[in-house]
Amino acid sequence: MELESLFIPATNRFASLYLQQQEPVAAFFDYNINDKNVFQNRLEDLKNREFPRGTLVDCIEEYMSMYPQSPAVKHSLEKLRADAVAVVGGQQAGLLTGPLYSIHKIISIIKLAQKQEKELGTPVVPVFWVAGEDHDYLEINHLFVEENDSMKKVGYPERVLEKRMATDIHYSKEQMEKWVNDILKLFGESKFTRKVQNLLKEAISKTSTFVEFFSYIIMTLFKDYGLLIIDSAYSPLRKLEKPYFSQIIEGQRLITDSLLSQQKNIQQHGFENLIDISGDAVNLFLNEGNERFLLEWKGGDYQLKNHTIKYSKLELENILSQTPERFSNNVVTRPLMQEWLFPTLAFIAGPGEIAYWGELKEVFKWAGLKMPPIIPRLNITLLERNVEKYMNDLELSFEDALISGVENRKAQFLLNVNESSLEEELEKVEEFLRYSYKSIRGEALKIEKGLEPLIEKNLNFHLDQLSFLKRKAEKSTLQKHSVVLRKFDRIQNSLKPNGSPQERIWNIYYFINHYGPGFIDELLRLDYEFDGTHKLIRI
Repeated sequence: MELESLFIPATNRFASLYLQQQEPVAAFFDYNINDKNVFQNRLEDLKNREFPRGTLVDCIEEYMSMYPQSPAVKHSLEKLRADAVAVVGGQQAGLLTGPLYSIHKIISIIKLAQKQEKELGTPVVPVFWVAGEDHDYLEINHLFVEENDSMKKVGYPERVLEKRMATDIHYSKEQMEKWVNDILKLFGESKFTRKVQNLLKEAISKTSTFVEFFSYIIMTLFKDYGLLIIDSAYSPLRKLEKPYFSQIIEGQRLITDSLLSQQKNIQQHGFENLIDISGDAVNLFLNEGNERFLLEWKGGDYQLKNHTIKYSKLELENILSQTPERFSNNVVTRPLMQEWLFPTLAFIAGPGEIAYWGELKEVFKWAGLKMPPIIPRLNITLLERNVEKYMNDLELSFEDALISGVENRKAQFLLNVNESSLEEELEKVEEFLRYSYKSIRGEALKIEKGLEPLIEKNLNFHLDQLSFLKRKAEKSTLQKHSVVLRKFDRIQNSLKPNGSPQERIWNIYYFINHYGPGFIDELLRLDYEFDGTHKLIRI
């Protein structure tokens, strides 16, 4: 593998200004990530705080006991129990790990933890927070494969009708194994397929929910790097979080007011808010009847959003006391919960996350905390050799392909190779027919008005024949230049699939299936710099 850094301008203006630490965006955060002492300063701030290290590590260790183990994981647990700080990031539990950006985020967490442990001379552990409390099933139940020169969405067939947390979504082992095998077939047979198939079969046999399946795969891939994982909806973790949920309930109004105040400030600087919230928000969800509902403050009671069920404060406190696993955080309070639990040296975030973290500064201030340094995750594009060869053949630049794709170049190529003389002659004939039939219609109507439908039918017959001839000519052109056109399609599908960045569409198991189970280790051997540049990796 070879790593090349490219300057690709960020399409997200907020994230772009944040990377450069320019105002007004820099003021929405507590740390300047371009300050060479940022992590040392954060480390000093963390020394003044207390964390539930012992109970937290017990909880993580218990959760991870059902997943692949390694001496590196055990060492990370020991370090966190003692005095280590953490690099934290999180994501939803997508099938087969979901889009590539989940893997990029974990690589970012691990590499930054390694780098800062060396530079700071203090233990730093990588922590991945699985968003098991999320209930958006349609966002995690599919992936994309390349088929017939286009990207096809392939969904998992079992349906989930309720707004159930991902951690509570069970699957049929037989159905999941069949679906995974079908996906691998669509990825294409390779010398590694059988081994990959067996590894995934093992993961299916030892898990029963979407989150467990996700976590098992993640630890299969990253256990040797000391990665720690925890499901945000893990019941023992909820028990540990009880006092923090209580703080959120007590401070609900101030939390919401703090957020709305910061959002107003951001809007005044010309940015749109990402967090959709009302003044009645409690910023917590509650499970009721196996579904997850947002809590709102209505007329002195706590009410489930879009529902008639209400609770008094005493009733809500009793639920928290007896069944804390029924509570979960929303986008506002999840970062707070992470900050209360973990000694977070840095939080790894995607472009959208950076923008919504900027809305939380006053919420953290309410809690008497500073937001951790928000470090943009590595933006990575994987470049296969055949794709690079096609780009060289067509004299295409990586920057252009990554920024805007190659559809316009493909259209220009077709325009250049079209049989323009035939097309021009057909257009002339069509224009002549329309003009002639206009005269014919006028003369025919003088004879009999009932002839008009027949004239229209006759004209359309000739026009249809011309259209048929055009289509045959176009098809002939496409067939004649199919080799070149397939090159354009392969480049587009690989680097800018469906007009999106590669990391939002492709899945890591396409690459593991073609390049082997050691593919992740090869990615982690590369030397990454967190400098805001785009990482192009030739494989």
